[in-house]
Amino acid sequence: MELEKFYYDNKIVKQFAFATMLWGIVGMLVGLVIALQLAFPFFNFDFQYTTFGRVRPVHTNAIIFAFVGNAIFTGVYYSMQRLLKARMFSDLLSKIHFWGWQLIIVLAAVTLLAGHSMGKEYAELEWPIDILIAIIWVAFGANMIGTMIKRREQHIYVAIWFYLASFLAVAILHIGNSIEIPVSILKSYPVYAGVQDALVQWWYGHNAVAFFLTTPFLGLMYYFLPKIANRPVYSYKLSILHFWALVFIYMWAGPHHLLYQALPDWAQALGTTFSIMLIAPSWGGMINGLLTLRGAWDKVRDSAVLKFMVVAVTAYGMATFEGPMLSLKNVNALSHFTDWTIAHVHIGGMGWNGFLTFGMLYWLLPKIFNTKLFSEKLANAHFWIATLGMLMYSVPLYWAGFTQTLMWKEFTSDGILAYPNFLETVTQILPMYMTRVVGGLFYFTGAILMVFNLIKTVRGGSIINNEEAQAPALEKLQASRRDGESTHRWLERKPVRFAVFSLIAVAVGGAVEIIPLIVVKSNIPTIQSVLPYTPLELEGRDLYIREGCYTCHSQMVRPFRSETERYGEYSKEGEFVYDHPFQWGSKRTGPDLARAGAKDGKMYRNLAWLYKHFIDPREMSPGSIMPKYPWLATQNLDISHLKRKIEVMQMLGVPYPKGFADKAEADLKAQAEGLSSELKAAEIDLAADKEMIAIMAYLHKLGRDISVSQANQ
Repeated sequence: MELEKFYYDNKIVKQFAFATMLWGIVGMLVGLVIALQLAFPFFNFDFQYTTFGRVRPVHTNAIIFAFVGNAIFTGVYYSMQRLLKARMFSDLLSKIHFWGWQLIIVLAAVTLLAGHSMGKEYAELEWPIDILIAIIWVAFGANMIGTMIKRREQHIYVAIWFYLASFLAVAILHIGNSIEIPVSILKSYPVYAGVQDALVQWWYGHNAVAFFLTTPFLGLMYYFLPKIANRPVYSYKLSILHFWALVFIYMWAGPHHLLYQALPDWAQALGTTFSIMLIAPSWGGMINGLLTLRGAWDKVRDSAVLKFMVVAVTAYGMATFEGPMLSLKNVNALSHFTDWTIAHVHIGGMGWNGFLTFGMLYWLLPKIFNTKLFSEKLANAHFWIATLGMLMYSVPLYWAGFTQTLMWKEFTSDGILAYPNFLETVTQILPMYMTRVVGGLFYFTGAILMVFNLIKTVRGGSIINNEEAQAPALEKLQASRRDGESTHRWLERKPVRFAVFSLIAVAVGGAVEIIPLIVVKSNIPTIQSVLPYTPLELEGRDLYIREGCYTCHSQMVRPFRSETERYGEYSKEGEFVYDHPFQWGSKRTGPDLARAGAKDGKMYRNLAWLYKHFIDPREMSPGSIMPKYPWLATQNLDISHLKRKIEVMQMLGVPYPKGFADKAEADLKAQAEGLSSELKAAEIDLAADKEMIAIMAYLHKLGRDISVSQANQ
């Protein structure tokens, strides 16, 4: 059979690999900074753009989309060309993808530090960047699917199944969660509110972990692990079961992030049920990966690359066992809002994503630069330092999580909270936060060693940007199944049909859970006493989101005695019908604020206390690790978009009176003057046009309507 000559594009692989190393160092460095900020508040630097609330989203986005994202693209562009025996479909699309993705990363960092945030975890970026992400993601998908169509291999290999499903699922998730109405060039409100927004966000948030941090890396595992070990995948049949079960079940599991919260019980039950089911396909993949190394364990002992791979797959197994366990309601009651979740996430991030990326880079760069790794000893040192760092990071956080939940829930023999002051739990876990810094420093040091090692490797070799290859042209086969061919083998010859079936598998779960809550309004009961935010409160809420307060404070009182005793009445679904976006939070570094405005509540603080607390939290709460916010008292409140904000809220169904947008500014100024006068009575001179006035108004709104409702009963 005549062979066709073609050329692999190694240049795009090299570019994504270099970007992976660059953003990995940046993301880990930022992570080290926020770890220091929690242990030592000094590292907030009392500067508006470097507080924990602004820097923390930069860390999560840098690790997920910059470091891990570029690692995915590195592996996909290298492996797809070789698995399909074809150059990528379009060099232009490859370039657009690379430079477009790097532009997104830079824009994300700049806007998040500047305070332009949607206030939704892993989906903080504002609408222009969301649109750019969609465009670049489609360019990536078109390039990938085009390459599949012009391939020289009959069957698409298992790794490509995972790449394809990841592309389709992320497209659905990103678009579905990013439907928003612009207010200005860098401000918008999501179309969903309260319970709806929470469900859509955690459908996205959980499955961003699933289809960005997991399934594409499973594809990389299925390619690189057998390749490096020079062993076939342990079981083809197990890989089929692994793939289809995983992509179908994952989309149903999002509600397990909202257990015991203001979400209908049926949605919580579905999330828990499918989360438990996830153990089977997840561990099927882990077993398939580890058993691929059967007969090759001597290589593992001698190879740093395989050590990274083994620990990566093991960490995947640990994280995907712990995740379903945390979705059990009795376990979730203990773990949620604590550092236990942070430890769990970092086992996956550091172990699964980080170690697999390190192993891939150590193997791939010497390959494309036609040389040997500069130092195997340095790679082994990196492995042990990073492993120790991961353990020193995660174990103290597990301990901190257990400490938090036990202290939060403990009652004395007299039936009162043993630790009524939330700050007591914070000061108790500070040693764990300090140990985490050491673990993070170890992990970061290992990454520095890797970059040095790989730079020396690259300088010692020479890349062929267009690597020559040969393969026979794809044989034209009939569309029907051949004799003796299984249904799945036939489907592997039909990438478009494979994509359609994958799309159906990933779309069903989200549709079943989300559509009833969006279409059937009666599923979200209303509370008559709950009123829309006043213009001043709305501006204050936007400032609360700008400063990233949701990264440390929840606004969700769960129906546990320990929480109602500490915070007040548990949260109801109807409280949040005007919240665009919702602000339930996922971590309590500070106390819950859902009842912060109820004057008869346990969390109420008067304006003078709030003022002093913002200026210097440690003056009012010795031992607090909250950043200072003095600029809120000096910066003027920007109300230039207030009219548009009210109009957008009206478009979203918030029942402001007709023509209220034209009166909103006067309403805002009148309320602000009242608060300023109240502060003057407490001998605090704060002008009515300052940002702190607005954020105080917002905090005093929280829970107030529910308190009024109870008083009227």
